[in-house]
Amino acid sequence: MTQHPPKPFLYVVVCAAGVAADVGRLITAAQERGWDVGVFATPVAMNGFFDTAAVEAQTGRPIRSAWRTPGEPRPFPPPDAVVVAPATFNTINKWAAGLADTLAVATLCETCGMGVPVAVLPCVADTLAAHPAYQDSLVRLRGMGVRFGEPYSGEEQDGVRPEFPWERALDLLD
Repeated sequence: MTQHPPKPFLYVVVCAAGVAADVGRLITAAQERGWDVGVFATPVAMNGFFDTAAVEAQTGRPIRSAWRTPGEPRPFPPPDAVVVAPATFNTINKWAAGLADTLAVATLCETCGMGVPVAVLPCVADTLAAHPAYQDSLVRLRGMGVRFGEPYSGEEQDGVRPEFPWERALDLLD
């Protein structure tokens, strides 16, 4: 019997933005590219921003949103890469400042010391993106090696809302 090496493991961090409802598209694309996927979500994202049961069925793993108890085994292996999509104003700023008050942000803070590639698809309104703290956060995270896709504001262009570029996050990991 031939033993196959394990697939590389991708952490997907989901934040509370309306486009999160389609995170299954990112998971499908990652799985098609040979990744095994585990999802972390901010507590607010867990409150109806995406179909948690569908995501758990798709990944075959529980979504991580709360810390495990002492002695409880880690449900995911260490990541080979991390994608944050959609990444909100709040999460980006807390991560850059090192404010690890949720499991999702704490996980992002930890990955900085792991040397794994991290790709981010910001989903931030133009008015929030203009805030100086946000701009400073982008500079700090880029300085830490974080790779950013084009910002997505969700604003209609010529009467049409553009699609969120889920697969772009995976392209940033290459």
